[in-house]
Amino acid sequence: MKHLSLKLIALNLTAWTLAALWILPLVYAVWTAVHPPEYAATFDLFAPLTLDNFVRVWNSVPFDRYFINTVMLVLFVVISQFIVCTLAAYAFAVFPFRGSEWLFMAVLVQMMVMPEVLLVRNYATISSMGLVDTIPAIALPYLASAFGIFLFRQAFKSVPKELDEAARMEGAGPMQVLWRVYVPLAKPTYLAYGLVMVAYHWNNFLWPLIITNSVTTRPITVGLQVFSTVEQGIDWPTITAATLLSVAPLLIAFLIFQRQFVQSFMRSGIR
Repeated sequence: MKHLSLKLIALNLTAWTLAALWILPLVYAVWTAVHPPEYAATFDLFAPLTLDNFVRVWNSVPFDRYFINTVMLVLFVVISQFIVCTLAAYAFAVFPFRGSEWLFMAVLVQMMVMPEVLLVRNYATISSMGLVDTIPAIALPYLASAFGIFLFRQAFKSVPKELDEAARMEGAGPMQVLWRVYVPLAKPTYLAYGLVMVAYHWNNFLWPLIITNSVTTRPITVGLQVFSTVEQGIDWPTITAATLLSVAPLLIAFLIFQRQFVQSFMRSGIR
């Protein structure tokens, strides 16, 4: 019993240590953003608080335009992935055909291809379509996801066949069975995948940087680069304030839905 208590204490101590190490950069960012520049590297509890860093950042770049572009991009990509991945996963899970396993493995091979490898080819394709410097151009390479197809297929395969057969006996067609049986039972998987994709595409940087040229199409991650090219050196208060403004929606969403976020991953384990 004593051995188990010591082991539990050690596990808790390790967990709190890792949590502290993880949150330290965020604590530093908050501290630097709400204090004058001279206190960026000095942790003085009596240092004056200020919101001037946030005001300066908001007035320096069109943050409202960047936020709108980012929200439009994320919604476009996530909704498209839900539709495409759901239909593909449904076909692989419920309607097997000759060679379907080989085709599914070919889909999985795409998970081993890094997006950076396809930058030149993607740019050439988008340029030939005349879509450079548009929001659809940022979204097009991500409208489908091999990981999403794999995850939804595993969720659909865990649905009892009896429910599928009962729905068909009631006269439901394939799409009705998908919408009324498979999708509702896979809601935890959809929530987990959706949250991860929102965070990923909200923070995506390299491809939007390459394919956009103007303020009217840049997402917020690309817009932030203006603060990292200061000729007089790096202005950490400004950079941290800009970073907090950009990640604030994700932090607020996580704090609100953290329980659902954790539970969705626990329920959507691969069976």
